Amino acid sequence: MSAALLLERVSYSYPGAAVPALREIDLCVAPGEFVVLAGESGSGKSTLLRAASGLVPHFHGGEFTGRLESGGLDTRTHEPAQLAAVAGTLFQDPETQVVMGTVRAELAFPLENLGFGAAAVARGVEEAALALGIAPLLDRSTHTLSGGELQRVALGAALAGRPAVALLDEPTSQLDPVAGDELLGVLRRLNEEWGTAVILAEHRLERCLGAADRVVALRDGAVACDSDPRGFLDWACEHAPELQTPGARLFALAGRRPLPVSVKDARRTLAAGSTGGPSLPMRTRLAPEGADDAVVAERVADVAPRDVPGWHARRRRRGARVEPALAFASVWLEHKGGATVLRGVDLEVAPGERVALLGRNGAGKSTLLRVAAGLSEPTRGRVTRGGRVALLLQSPGDYALRERVGDELPPEALAAAGLATLVERHPRDLSGGERQRLALAIVLHGERPAVVCLDEPTRGMDRRHKEALTALLDGLAIAGTAVIVATHDTEFAAAFAARTVLLGDGRPVADAPTADVLAGGWYFATQTARILGGAALLPEDGAALLRREVALA
Repeated sequence: MSAALLLERVSYSYPGAAVPALREIDLCVAPGEFVVLAGESGSGKSTLLRAASGLVPHFHGGEFTGRLESGGLDTRTHEPAQLAAVAGTLFQDPETQVVMGTVRAELAFPLENLGFGAAAVARGVEEAALALGIAPLLDRSTHTLSGGELQRVALGAALAGRPAVALLDEPTSQLDPVAGDELLGVLRRLNEEWGTAVILAEHRLERCLGAADRVVALRDGAVACDSDPRGFLDWACEHAPELQTPGARLFALAGRRPLPVSVKDARRTLAAGSTGGPSLPMRTRLAPEGADDAVVAERVADVAPRDVPGWHARRRRRGARVEPALAFASVWLEHKGGATVLRGVDLEVAPGERVALLGRNGAGKSTLLRVAAGLSEPTRGRVTRGGRVALLLQSPGDYALRERVGDELPPEALAAAGLATLVERHPRDLSGGERQRLALAIVLHGERPAVVCLDEPTRGMDRRHKEALTALLDGLAIAGTAVIVATHDTEFAAAFAARTVLLGDGRPVADAPTADVLAGGWYFATQTARILGGAALLPEDGAALLRREVALA
């Protein structure tokens, strides 16, 4: 039986690139294997998937050497349209992949291209829609979908023909925790029950390691590690700490072993105690039954971001009136003949405040940001702005208008965004994380805005660049800019935001300090919070608690 994906000494350089994007890669993925691609932004993950789908070099051009077979077809002699029959692909920008007017037509399109009859097309559309939870969207216009809904539709179209290989680039990046888990469940079923080989590039590895047979880590376009998930975590701890999952980082900082692959894994190890003997459950050890509420609150307050400017700005407003940077007063938005997206939103954001906006796909997060920036007008209600509102939407490719990255911004701005070495690249040839950083730099260039609204800004970003983004936003907040980020990345929200607003069905259902919202949520919670029963949000704080518990034992 031939390999599902085979690379033999594959190297590739984009047009005008000074260094290759892929270097002498040898990789064999067997039919039915589930492989996760790990690596920092720009390490070669997206390029490898583009090569497996035939877009490299047929669409992107450049210099390609070596041999690559996808689903048994040689990519050098088969066009991307031919390869699509055996290798379904989901890229990082689903808005550029969805081409039909309705969801039903989008799911039917690839099946019709494969020559399926009308009955087979109808059945394929129904099964794909049910598998991905998009059956209620079948007759919706694709132009009215949220980013997460578009991502599921694009994935449904990629998988509708039951390809032998599924190539997925950050498939959960725009999905809420529930939709992300459901998507991974679909991939596991395809993999385990139908033998579909899955090759999935992901930065939030905690979401998918439990499903993986192997993890292949790339560094500078070459394979740096090829191991099972636990072996990968051990390797990352020693050689690539930036790739560690939050749970593995928690254990490494606390001096605990073995490093956990999942939350269940971590809780089992902690319940057994550091000596391997029996111990009390984790919740009992960190927050004893019957403990005074003030004691438990103090534990959570230990990790609350009380020292950030936005936190203090909000506290000051209780005693003295501070004009808001942004205010919504009973804001409604209703589509003509369609759904109500925002329902009587009342929301104020102070200068220098840092707010995370959470909620399921379709809850109204992106619409709220568009209304804040004036791109969409509310049906009813009033929006007050204290100055210019800068907005980064979910489609970073829309912000780059030139043929060269170096023509988009001055050299110093590109250097600050970590893009100085990519000035000769075409923006379309950048990785997802690089495109995101370029778009953000374009949005923030020029006069400092009163409000910055960012829609899923960490999509495609590794941990190092997320930390750089946090530092950048921190600087804006210190200077008095209010920052509002719509995100499904709870780890980033915990590190960045003092305040979290949870949207449900177009209105805020929770508005509280981030520590309160993320510590006890069923789905909107960090991995560290789930492991430690809400006692800490981030690995650094959780490790300090674990070390304290050992010291007191």
